[in-house]
Amino acid sequence: MLLSEGFEGIEGLNDIDLSAGRPGDQSIHRVFVDPGGSHCIATIVGPGGADTFYTHAKWTRPRLLSKLKGLIVNAVAWNRQLITEASTREVILGTDNGQLHEIAVDEKDKREKYIKFLFELKELPEAFTGLQMETANVINGTRYYVMAVTPTRLYSYTGIGSLESVFASYVDRTVHFTELPGDIANSELHFFINQRRAVYFAWLSGAGIYHGGLNFGAQHSSPDGDQNFVENKALLSYSRLGEGTEAVKPSSMAVSEFHFLLLIGNKVKVVNRISEQIVEELYFDQASDAASRGIIGLCSDASAGLFYAYDQNSIFQVSVNDEGRDMWKVYLDLKEYAAALANCRDALQKDQVYLVQAEAAFSTKDFLRAASFYAKINYVLSFEEISLKFISMGEQDALRTFLLRKLDNLAKDDTCQITMISTWITELYLDKINRVLLEDEGASEKGALEYQSIIKEFRAFLSDSKDVLDEATTMKLLKSYGRVDELVFFANLKEQHEIVVHHYIQQGEAKKALQVLQKPNVPIDLQYKFAPDLIMLDAYETVESWMTTKDLNPRKLIPAMMRYSSEPHAKNETHEVIKYLEYSVHRLQNEDPGVHNLLLSLYAKQEDESSLLRFLQCKFGKGRSSGPEFFYDPKYALRLCLKEKRMRACVHIYSMMSMHEEAVALALQVDPELAMAEADKVEDDEELRKKLWLMVAKHVIEQEKGTKRENIRKAIAFLKETDGLLKIEDILPFFPDFALIDDFKEAICSSLEDYNEQIENLKQEMNDATHGADNIRNDISALAQRYAVIDRDEECGVCRKKILNVGRDYQMSWGYTSAGSMAPFYVFPCGHAFHAQCLITHVTGCTSQMQAEYILDLQKRLTLLSNEPRKDSSGGLSEEEPLTSMTPLEKIRSQLDDAIASECPFCGDLMIREISLPFILPEEADVAASWEIKPHNAGMQKSLSLPAY
Repeated sequence: MLLSEGFEGIEGLNDIDLSAGRPGDQSIHRVFVDPGGSHCIATIVGPGGADTFYTHAKWTRPRLLSKLKGLIVNAVAWNRQLITEASTREVILGTDNGQLHEIAVDEKDKREKYIKFLFELKELPEAFTGLQMETANVINGTRYYVMAVTPTRLYSYTGIGSLESVFASYVDRTVHFTELPGDIANSELHFFINQRRAVYFAWLSGAGIYHGGLNFGAQHSSPDGDQNFVENKALLSYSRLGEGTEAVKPSSMAVSEFHFLLLIGNKVKVVNRISEQIVEELYFDQASDAASRGIIGLCSDASAGLFYAYDQNSIFQVSVNDEGRDMWKVYLDLKEYAAALANCRDALQKDQVYLVQAEAAFSTKDFLRAASFYAKINYVLSFEEISLKFISMGEQDALRTFLLRKLDNLAKDDTCQITMISTWITELYLDKINRVLLEDEGASEKGALEYQSIIKEFRAFLSDSKDVLDEATTMKLLKSYGRVDELVFFANLKEQHEIVVHHYIQQGEAKKALQVLQKPNVPIDLQYKFAPDLIMLDAYETVESWMTTKDLNPRKLIPAMMRYSSEPHAKNETHEVIKYLEYSVHRLQNEDPGVHNLLLSLYAKQEDESSLLRFLQCKFGKGRSSGPEFFYDPKYALRLCLKEKRMRACVHIYSMMSMHEEAVALALQVDPELAMAEADKVEDDEELRKKLWLMVAKHVIEQEKGTKRENIRKAIAFLKETDGLLKIEDILPFFPDFALIDDFKEAICSSLEDYNEQIENLKQEMNDATHGADNIRNDISALAQRYAVIDRDEECGVCRKKILNVGRDYQMSWGYTSAGSMAPFYVFPCGHAFHAQCLITHVTGCTSQMQAEYILDLQKRLTLLSNEPRKDSSGGLSEEEPLTSMTPLEKIRSQLDDAIASECPFCGDLMIREISLPFILPEEADVAASWEIKPHNAGMQKSLSLPAY
């Protein structure tokens, strides 16, 4: 702490005359300034009594508080939480006669708002010499905490509401106070303020300095004890301040965070509040005359953290620089380790605190607690030194605790040291487990609990350290100590699922092994690897697990299923492999041939053939656009069914392979009805169907054991079942040669009648065909003789020239018969007529390019053939001449007629298609543009005036 004298740094000093207009000598009794320096209350005493003034920092003249006339104000408590520059809010005044008053002043009003009487000491009337106030916001309002001191007592007041209501409540209840012996004329009360909140108080009493912590806002259950908001109270005796045996009482006091500044004579003694030791003494450099009068008192500026001492002529400033730098040592000497750590400035200081704690615990053989403190040390002692301490004492548990705590304090990037320490801890845990087992040979309950506890703790450590432990080293350690369960636990943590599953299988715990395999992060290949062992161990659980596992390929499980199927099973036992294969085939719609073949082979080995037949009859690929209806190998299925003597299944497979003869032949050995059904399946091959029915018929006739006449009747009845496919003559060869014809009389007669009816139907069909041919021949002859009458003025629909009077330009020499000077022409039933050449030109212009080229090609070929000698024909056919006896020229001409004259171009589809064509074709765009009217140059235009009429 530094002591300086003068007024440096103090600006705007003003003198305020409080004795103006007052007779006699006046003296200032007390001056009180709020923490912000805006409000000031001063009391002066003179012959006329005491007067109290209020002034504001902005005022030039003080204001007399007339209601306080005659009252000597000894103490003032400011409301630090609510006070502002413009308003004092609630202020408590303590007077010389033991009264408390409340006052409030607003700067803009230039006067006090109110002055209220609050409280008066009646039991022991004494002057109030110190006042402090704090407020705290609670749910139902504002709680006030007021502390007041007299020369012998310290009073505490608290309550919710207004100050007036709080003090009014003490009319009916006792005021909480603390009374100390001794007497002192200058009793003072100080609060140390940190961030606008009081932290602790100090009372300069007759017995010593009474101080303690403040706990504002604490909830108190006792209605009478709610005033007791003081904690950790202590009394600093004045005897510790004197140099001799006589106690010296300070004349004034100020408080800092950790120290008391006590004015004793003309010097200031600085006493540490915690250790109660004098840490420094400050002397004042005063003039001789001032020194004789002495220092008057001490005061502080809480907001600036400065302290002042003053006499009649001077103000001395006491500066505090880093007063808490050595407080960690103070607390450490007092063994208040938590406070010491809170006041440490660096890691080295903390190490000192931890070292003292560790050494203290180590000396009392509290090794586990010592290990916790040693683990926090980073610089004072090395890791090796601490480890050797525990090793030399044989304290393995403490060493393990030290390593665990050290592990928690290491930085995450120190991976090498973390791994080494974690491995060491692992070995210490294993050693501890073995020692517990050896010590508990009698299997006591206490030993069992300890064993379970250490196992639980070890597994928790493995879980926390699984990412830093070396996998190979840790597993080797676990194996060397024989800790199989912990090895499996660690393997599970490291996702070494193969080791875990293998262990469970060896233990016969298939369900646990399957639970591991069903985890999402387990490779699917492990399912296939352990499937043979698991299905032999517990087939039901294994198959249920397979059915709930996604993305499982049944094909890769075939070896396991075949191994299980090779073992004998009870007759009524559910075959788990069949259950899974049925699930794969029907639910998963598996198409793998191996899976289908295995299921088929298992069905074939069952005594009941119904499941096999249902499987064979099921069409798994039904409804697909491509692909087979079944996925098993039919040849393998046939061989298997023949081997297992499943004849009905063989019949079905033969039929499925379109080997109907073999199917019927085998079915006849099993059941003739089955053979008939197989024979009836053939529908598209009548000859084969008949052949199959003949096989059935032969078998039926040869197998009948009754009398001859009964056999014949059964054979005749069999014919009716074929729906007319077989006749009596088809089965006669199957009867013996000595059979009497009388027995077949009815069947033979019925067959002859059927033949006779068929012959008559054929004759009728032939007559109908001959009559139809005659009608066609007559129609062709009539068509060749058809003609049309044309008016001599009839015009061509294209060139608009007369059809019957044409020049030589329209003569054509390509196969048409000319009549005089007339050119070939076409006449349509609608009445339109066209020259042949005009029609060709019109049609080729309106049809597609391909059709136009086809027409022009026919025209060219017709022209080439027209130069050859040709038969003069009227175009008709004689009755004996066939329809196909046409010359090449006539064929081409017929094709050309079909191409251009199949319909009238003005009345047919060609005209309808032209409706969608534009009036101006794309190739006519230039012609259309030539007709466009363009305006002349505007500058060349002339206006003509028309005469008015």
